[in-house]
Amino acid sequence: MAASSLRWKSFFEEEDRPEKPRSFGVTEIRGPQYSLFSQNVLEDVFESMGQFVDGLKFSGGSDSLTPESYIKRMTDMARRHDVYISTGNWGEHFLRKGPSALNHYIEECKRLGFNTIELDVGSLELPEETLLRYVHMIKGAGLKVKPQFAVKFDKSDIPLSGNRAYGAYIAPRPRSYDFVEDVDLLIRKAERCLEAGADMIMIDAEDVCRRAESLRADIIAKIIGRLGVEKTMFEASDARTADWFVSQYGPKVNLFVDHSQVVDLECLRGRNVGKNHMSVLGSAYRLL
Repeated sequence: MAASSLRWKSFFEEEDRPEKPRSFGVTEIRGPQYSLFSQNVLEDVFESMGQFVDGLKFSGGSDSLTPESYIKRMTDMARRHDVYISTGNWGEHFLRKGPSALNHYIEECKRLGFNTIELDVGSLELPEETLLRYVHMIKGAGLKVKPQFAVKFDKSDIPLSGNRAYGAYIAPRPRSYDFVEDVDLLIRKAERCLEAGADMIMIDAEDVCRRAESLRADIIAKIIGRLGVEKTMFEASDARTADWFVSQYGPKVNLFVDHSQVVDLECLRGRNVGKNHMSVLGSAYRLL
């Protein structure tokens, strides 16, 4: 039997995870910042595991250091495999310059082949109404938008207590650079972004799920309970973290992982094939 005719796995019908393009059960992989991808390595990932990869994220400004011709080759390759391409936080230095700079940034992203723009809310330090305007502008340009929120906020961003009319002007307070945890504020801001048209909310791993041994199950449960598992994405920096997310929230959970974790994660999502990807590969080789 030819290897190409093998089915790696199948999901239980009640798990209800669709084929690509998926809006939930998404696996997004890290781009060049975290590992030195060559074009051939990325092509190997897509050729061998492309059906399990939904998105490719250029992170930490890595794409600003990469030749445009290389970025275009990578984005073209991703599109051929029905993989969306996210900017990560590359455009922060543009976005701080205001809406006119955002228009230029959007056009650059479209020219290079990106179809999803991520907005790192904590780094951008934008007023909430400006953030919502950015969401509207990006959606209006035909791209997807994914705001990223951290669970800790500068004290100056936390609304003062007391009654006030909705939409009333509040004079901005000086930045304190004293950060406090406020998951309710994260959820409220994220809900407004989703109402404005955001496609998904990325949750910053710091202080939430950076390491499996210090994972904050209480925060994760509250976020998913309010925003929904389909509308949130979490980083799973290692296999233990991915295992926890899938065991707690099932195959519909959206995860951001390293490219080396794709097979293990997919086997976790398809519980009927076991957690060890070698059980899948071994069965395939025995059939050849």
